Amino acid sequence: MGSGVPHGSGGAPAGSAGTTAASRATTAGSGAPGSDPAPAPDPAADFARRRDGFAAGEGVPAGVAHSPGASRQWVSDELTRSADTLAARGAAADGTSPASLWRRTLYVIGAGLLALVLVVGLTALGPGWTRARTAALLAAVLTAGLLAGAAWLNRARGGLLAPVVGEDGRLSTGRAVAGAWTLLAGYALLHLALTLALADDSAARDRLLDGLGWSATGAGTGGGAGLVVTVAAAWAAALGARAVVAYRLRSGGLTKTRAARPRAADLLTDDAGRAAAVDVQYVVVSAAALLFALVQLGRRPEQLPGLPWGIAALVAVSAAVHLTARLVDGGRPAVLSVVRVREPGDLHTAIRTGDDIEVRGTGFVPPGAESPELLARVVVRIGAVHVHVPLVPVPGGFANPAATRLTVPVPVDVEPGRTELRVVTAGGAESAPYLLDIVD
Repeated sequence: MGSGVPHGSGGAPAGSAGTTAASRATTAGSGAPGSDPAPAPDPAADFARRRDGFAAGEGVPAGVAHSPGASRQWVSDELTRSADTLAARGAAADGTSPASLWRRTLYVIGAGLLALVLVVGLTALGPGWTRARTAALLAAVLTAGLLAGAAWLNRARGGLLAPVVGEDGRLSTGRAVAGAWTLLAGYALLHLALTLALADDSAARDRLLDGLGWSATGAGTGGGAGLVVTVAAAWAAALGARAVVAYRLRSGGLTKTRAARPRAADLLTDDAGRAAAVDVQYVVVSAAALLFALVQLGRRPEQLPGLPWGIAALVAVSAAVHLTARLVDGGRPAVLSVVRVREPGDLHTAIRTGDDIEVRGTGFVPPGAESPELLARVVVRIGAVHVHVPLVPVPGGFANPAATRLTVPVPVDVEPGRTELRVVTAGGAESAPYLLDIVD
């Protein structure tokens, strides 16, 4: 197989890449006295330039340029070291990210409290101030205080984000939705309790106690029961999804890689950053139902938000779809076939030691494992020999490994005969064995 790195007169001699880089650094650093200093280099951009340079055949030493296999392995080793260095720098830069996120969550809490104060104040311009509005502000201050305290206690793990961040370092859509419903229900209950404490006569207290009832008047209105069912459905989906993912990881039916940091986009995307339809529908339906409940709470503060059974059922169905997706998403890698790589002019022969083979299948690069340092961890086990899949660069990325195709050499340590071949992904999942015949 070709190395994926062009050779010939266009290739630079050994050491030319370092000399060129040093010349660029010297040129960037030499400026007129008093001029602005050169900007700090971007490690990711430097890695991309080096990868694309290797893809164009630049910087390959003359000692290995004559051999496609040797040059491919040399390039792969160099890119693996560079990728590990880049990942280490990124981890060091992100090391303070969770500790700094908790302050941002405090800003969000403060902004929410300020928004509620403005809404309550503006709505009081016409009818005037009431005890219900006082209770609403007191409930908001108490809720904000509890949230701020929780953020401080979890400041080393991202503040308020800690409960909704999954074990893979990404924001969990199920936990975030369940947390939002719990926050709404808790605030509504606290608001009713404070309103009850501020009531001035027994008739008002009786009306408030009626507002805590299980049902409400009106056709199709679930009252407190609708809210309870919705909160229960959200938490059932969140806990069920966590249990399903944990079981599939332990059984090898699912592979996941850890994210560098949680992002708001995690609520709507999969591990690879692509929009996930099941997550989008769950967030949209839940956000609309939450807005309806907030309007209900604002119009009738003397009772729990009454969710019609139709809305409660819609949220429950959306949560069920979200949970079902966790049962079918992803999967373990699967080897479908293995073929010998034939260069133009080669004979059609069986697989021997020293040959390149192409492993075809699915799931070799799981979502979220497309970064260079994770691609370098993909391994093909042939018998008892572990073969690290070489990185083959192309402009803008890598041709090998790919999600459905891997190319590796058969080491000389592999004994001829029938042997097992397995693929081990960067997430640790291993494929079922594939029987491979190697001849003398």
